[in-house]
Amino acid sequence: MRTGWRYRVGSVLGVVLLSGLAVLLANQAILQSLFTTYVPIFWRLEPTMLSGRALYAAMGLTVAVTTGCLIPLYKPRPRRILDIVALAHKRVLVAGSVLATLGFFNYSYRLPRATLLMAVTFLFVAVPAWFLIIRRSPNGTAERAVIVGDDPDTIAAVRDATDLPVIGYIAPPSGTLDTPIRAPITPDGGTVRGSTNLGGLSRLGEVFIEYDVDVALLAFAAPDRAEFFGALDTCYEHGVTAKVHRQHADSVLTSGFGSETLLDVELEPWDTFDHITKRLFDVLFAGIGLFVAVPIVAVIAVAIKLDDGGSILYGQERTATFGDTFRVYKFRSMVENAEDATPVDDERNPDITRVGRFIRRTHLDEIPQLYSILKGDMSVVGPRAVWTEEEFELEEVTDDWRKRWFVKPGLTGLAQINDVSSTEPKAKLRYDVEYIRRQSLWFDLKIVTRQVWQVLEDLTMTVLRR
Repeated sequence: MRTGWRYRVGSVLGVVLLSGLAVLLANQAILQSLFTTYVPIFWRLEPTMLSGRALYAAMGLTVAVTTGCLIPLYKPRPRRILDIVALAHKRVLVAGSVLATLGFFNYSYRLPRATLLMAVTFLFVAVPAWFLIIRRSPNGTAERAVIVGDDPDTIAAVRDATDLPVIGYIAPPSGTLDTPIRAPITPDGGTVRGSTNLGGLSRLGEVFIEYDVDVALLAFAAPDRAEFFGALDTCYEHGVTAKVHRQHADSVLTSGFGSETLLDVELEPWDTFDHITKRLFDVLFAGIGLFVAVPIVAVIAVAIKLDDGGSILYGQERTATFGDTFRVYKFRSMVENAEDATPVDDERNPDITRVGRFIRRTHLDEIPQLYSILKGDMSVVGPRAVWTEEEFELEEVTDDWRKRWFVKPGLTGLAQINDVSSTEPKAKLRYDVEYIRRQSLWFDLKIVTRQVWQVLEDLTMTVLRR
């Protein structure tokens, strides 16, 4: 990726030229005639040509508005391809909305609706393409790597195992890099076999940008939850490939166990198409579910209040992607202040209320989580989000528990449809990792279908018992 002023100037000039070109192309009589004749959304629009001052004014305002709305993209920051496209699309639509608003108030300029829609359509395609073009370095140099770790021996082993040009290393302050091995190594300076210390873990994102890094080589001897997965999260956010030594691959998803000493970490197990369709499915499912559940929500809220007079919702910190946390809400089904990190079977739990027992059996306590899915904190299908306090206990009994953190937590999953919960952590982990390996939109649909059928069966059985 181009860095510094070259990236900023190139990105701004590209947007300026594309914005002006968009108006010029949209102002062509033959193109407007084709669009208003053959493209459905343009059928009701009249072809209108601008000329002279009106055309220059429209071009100037379009350039100014579009350039201003795309400011967040001018910072030279590596991003994943999907993030670049999504952000560019969002900002182009904002620019189009601003131009439409200005046109509505009939200021001295007037950009015809057909011209506006055609220009925004052009920019919707051209702007993301431009930022994808300039994100890579034009000189075709080999991949550049940094080492991120907390242990001198592991750093040296990773350095020996790679053929990539290593720029330097990042040393978390909690590491043991004050041990003099081969060369002085401290968080404040020193070298590892000729590699320069580039600072602490908080600078990892800046280092990726400043040195045009393609690969991060992870060299943690005893991975700390926050530091190790924080580094992976930064790699994911910036589109940098993460590699780990095969001896320290227990906590990550890798591309395979071949003869290579360093293995690629699968930061995003979903491919691009499935990633987009999964998110669309999540939004559609959660939106429809919340709309349909409005009367049910009202009844449950009243029932909880009448039962013991306590709060309706219950919030809890759960573990999300890369060990991050988010707050999830459910209808309260237990007496208040009865949290316990030790997993307990519902039938043996005396703290569950009368209403709580019903909404748990029928899964109606999960309805508020549809909002978390709509926000993007969760997905419809994925490993079940676990309470952060409970997570520590589960990690102690399952060595590979952290592999679940590579996808969004889900409302349901392969473990849930097989009636496996946190009371059986090893079986739960096995199902969760199997889901991550097999995941696809079609697999998600099959899991959701089975879960909906189970919910209907549980609801029917619960009602019949009463």
